[in-house]
Amino acid sequence: MLTAMTKHLEASFTLDRWEGDPDPGVEGGPDAGHVLLAKTYTGPDLVGSATGHALTTRGERGASYVAQERIVGTLDGRTGSFVLEHGASMGEGFPTSMHAAVVHGSGTGELTGLAGTGLVEHGVLILDYEL
Repeated sequence: MLTAMTKHLEASFTLDRWEGDPDPGVEGGPDAGHVLLAKTYTGPDLVGSATGHALTTRGERGASYVAQERIVGTLDGRTGSFVLEHGASMGEGFPTSMHAAVVHGSGTGELTGLAGTGLVEHGVLILDYEL
């Protein structure tokens, strides 16, 4: 029986598109919005492009987002696509919380069976994954 080996990825990306539409405000409530996003991953271990959607919330003392993006390209020499779900929450007096995970069953092509967790920071995807 073969066992999968966990690999670590730190993939740089550029944010090519972040176009938001505000949702109608609620009297006294935080601002919320819907965003269309696009990214380019520039390797060396992950080369490709992504498109997706995010929901954002911003209040006087905190902000949050959740997103899903479909990444199409080459990961560790294997070609295909997968969906990455990620988010972050921050607020005055609270530690920043970040998370990312490959959506189970979303891998296609040579990335079928991909699983992983990590986080998205400014300009970099950090992911521990198995293929």
